[in-house]
Amino acid sequence: VARREVMLDSEEGADIVMVKPALFYLDVIREVREKFPVPLAAYSTSGEYAMVKAAAREGFLDEKKTVLELLTAVKRAGADLLITYYAKEVALWWKDIR
Repeated sequence: VARREVMLDSEEGADIVMVKPALFYLDVIREVREKFPVPLAAYSTSGEYAMVKAAAREGFLDEKKTVLELLTAVKRAGADLLITYYAKEVALWWKDIR
């Protein structure tokens, strides 16, 4: 279904297509990147954000490392743009890295 929607959007002249949820559709992001010559946005949903927050709060994972790895995975899959609820935190983390 997602592939058909992207094809229709592309044929209709969409300026950009979006895949969501980003984390669970990395394969779709990769396929869209390989098959369609359009800018590609990935949207990391509030559910993905809540899942990471809850796991970090319980001590199951390191929030910063996990989020940076998730963003890297989405970029590696082929997204040109990532929309995330972690935008402010990531901006601060990257500022500290540089």
